Amino acid sequence: MPPFRFPGSVALVTGAASGMGEQMAYELARRGTDLVILDRDGERLADVEKALRAQSPGRSVDAVVADLSDLDSLGVVLDDVLERHPRIDLLINNAGIAFGGSFEQLSAKDFDAVMTINFTAPVDITRRLLPTLRRSHGAHIVNISSLFGIVAPPGQSAYSSSKFAIRGFTESLRHELAGHIGVTSVHPGGIKTRIAETAGSAAGATEKEIADGKATFARLLTYPADKAALRILDGVEKRKGRVLIAASAFSVDALARLFPASYYAVMRRGM
Repeated sequence: MPPFRFPGSVALVTGAASGMGEQMAYELARRGTDLVILDRDGERLADVEKALRAQSPGRSVDAVVADLSDLDSLGVVLDDVLERHPRIDLLINNAGIAFGGSFEQLSAKDFDAVMTINFTAPVDITRRLLPTLRRSHGAHIVNISSLFGIVAPPGQSAYSSSKFAIRGFTESLRHELAGHIGVTSVHPGGIKTRIAETAGSAAGATEKEIADGKATFARLLTYPADKAALRILDGVEKRKGRVLIAASAFSVDALARLFPASYYAVMRRGM
C-alpha cells in the first residue's frame, strides 16, 4: 500500500486523555489530521481538547467521553460519532488498563474487566468502524498490544491474556485486509504513562504486594510517551505491520523467540 497521508485525514483515538494517546493526538494534529478523541476521564480529555485547539486552531477536534467497559453505551456513543463523522481514515485503539495479581488472587469480575477494556472493546470498535474505514482510500488501523503481548510474566495473567488476544486479532485482521486497509500491532516496552498509577490490584493481594508491584511496574516506565507516539505514527505512515518501542521490547522479543518456553527463567537470571 502507498504511505498513509495524514493531512486532511480523520483519526479516532481512544485513551486520548493522557500518555501515548494524548501525545499521538498532538502529533496527528501537527500533521494536519482532524481528530475524534475518546476517553472515560472527561476532565483530562477536556484539557487535551483545549490544548489541541490552542496548538492547532485549524484542526477539527471532537472530544467524546466514553467508558469502554460498558459495551452497550459504547455502541450508542460510536453511532453518534459516525453520524457526525461519516468518514474516518485512521483508527487507533490505544485505551487500556492494567491489573496486577496472580490468577488465583484475581476475581473473575476483575479478569473479565481487563479483557473487556483491552480486547473486547477494541474489537467492537473495529467492527463498528470497519465499513467507514473501507470507504476511505488508504485507511489504517492501529491496535496497541504490549511487551506483555510477547511474553507473559507471573502476576500479569489478565493483562497478558488481553494483550496476547489483541495481538492475535490484529495479526489476523492484517492478513484479511491486506491491500485494502493497513493494520499495525504495537508492542511498547516501558512507556512513561499513568498506567502504573491507575492499575488495579487483586482483592486477595496484600498491601505490600500491591505497593511492591506498582513500584516495580513504575520503575520500568521510562521511555517518553511523545517519542513513542512518533514511532507509532511513523509506523503508520510506512504501513508497518508491527512496531516495537524501546530497547526492552526488542530484547524481550528476541528472548521469547530464542527461549519460547523458558524465557522467564532467563529473564530472572538477568534481574
